[in-house]
Amino acid sequence: MDDACSQEEYIRRVLEAYRKTPGTMGTVRRPDRVLVAQLYQRGVSMCVIENAFVLAATRRLMRPVDSAPLGTIRSLAYFLPVIEEVLTLRVNTHYFEYLRHKLERITSPR
Repeated sequence: MDDACSQEEYIRRVLEAYRKTPGTMGTVRRPDRVLVAQLYQRGVSMCVIENAFVLAATRRLMRPVDSAPLGTIRSLAYFLPVIEEVLTLRVNTHYFEYLRHKLERITSPR
């Protein structure tokens, strides 16, 4: 894990990032806390998790206009497949910076 922080700090930071991710309910349940503790035990870095949040949120927001609306994300478990995907991706870190910028533009009030 590339982030040197305690398990408590890791859980706090991940859950805060989850709450702020567009498309989520903004609330945390006990299973979310358990899942984050498991990710910590696995050694999944904060960077990977944050990149997965950005990737999933951008994908959800960059859909065709005539697509059916998506429901609100109610569990951090929704992001598990994307976290696994990010762990295997071999892309430049600039890609996720680009997605963050795009996500900010999409979600900022006009």
